[in-house]
Amino acid sequence: MTTTRIAMWSCPRTVSTALLRSFSERPDTVGVDEPLYAHYLATSGKQHPMLEDVLASQSQDWSKVVERVLLAPVERPIQFVKHMAHHLEGGVDSSFALAPNMVNFFLIRDPREMLPSLFQDIGPLEQFDTGFGRQLELYRRLKEEGRCAAVVDSTELLTNPEGMLRSICDAAGIEFDPCMLQWEPGSHPCYGAWEPAWYAKVLTSTGFRAPESKTEPFPAELEVLREWATEIYQEMRADQLHAS
Repeated sequence: MTTTRIAMWSCPRTVSTALLRSFSERPDTVGVDEPLYAHYLATSGKQHPMLEDVLASQSQDWSKVVERVLLAPVERPIQFVKHMAHHLEGGVDSSFALAPNMVNFFLIRDPREMLPSLFQDIGPLEQFDTGFGRQLELYRRLKEEGRCAAVVDSTELLTNPEGMLRSICDAAGIEFDPCMLQWEPGSHPCYGAWEPAWYAKVLTSTGFRAPESKTEPFPAELEVLREWATEIYQEMRADQLHAS
């Protein structure tokens, strides 16, 4: 059986977990949650919540993750992997993204909306915390190779979930399944060991929620980072998917 492998390269605060939950509702799909997270924590020295639990839950060797998870046999026709793009830090060779049956997408959000939320949760930010740099690097590489590098704007996904999910499925060469639009609240086997620390909102969800408008002033200390990230965001939106 040939497996369609969908790699969703996400920035933080882009409803990536809800999208993972959506695909995991499909009976033909195996969902994988941030398989390079332990590698990232081990190599970056970041002190995230539940650090020891995360390190114990996955291999910290990225090459083993590629061999044993990302390119390993799968018992269902589709594998959907939620990646955080900044987890490519620490020397990961992203060549596995060029595997013949790998379809890559990029989940982005306007930095003006994303950065304040991320800043509120983890404090002072560096460029690599946002994932934009690694997204752009892989995006350009895929474009040079003539591979799919479709971009999904998370705000459009929340505004029109069915239309955007149909477009993602079309780009991946799979049929849309209406079951992707709704799910039971609570935990799911696809979620990583860090679920208690990060997934409070998605655990109470039953589907995609409408986007919320930001009303707070943009933090002045993030302005330089916003300008850098916005250039990348605008470049990648050239390949943005639109709702079917």
